[in-house]
Amino acid sequence: MVNITPDAEKFIDELLVKNEKSGWGIKVYLSGYACSGPQFGMSFQQNPAEGEKVDETAKSFNMFYDEETEAALKDCVIEFVDDPNFGTGLSIRNPNFSGCASCGGGCGSY
Repeated sequence: MVNITPDAEKFIDELLVKNEKSGWGIKVYLSGYACSGPQFGMSFQQNPAEGEKVDETAKSFNMFYDEETEAALKDCVIEFVDDPNFGTGLSIRNPNFSGCASCGGGCGSY
């Protein structure tokens, strides 16, 4: 199960309104793997596609994802980030991934 912080939920709510998608949800998908672990993407989606899970963790919208993404999201946290170096947006922090040796040990959870 993925968790979402209140600030991230508020940010998504505002995006849905701004993009005239009130009542829609968010599809979270696995876009590949990198040194820092699974990489995810998000998009607006009105209803679940066939076979997708419906996650009602957020109070004001649903999140949709397939089984492979669900496994990669286990215990992850969707957070709102406002950092002068990295910008403003959403980040998915993965406490299950501690990095790899292929990049000299400099990468880890994001």
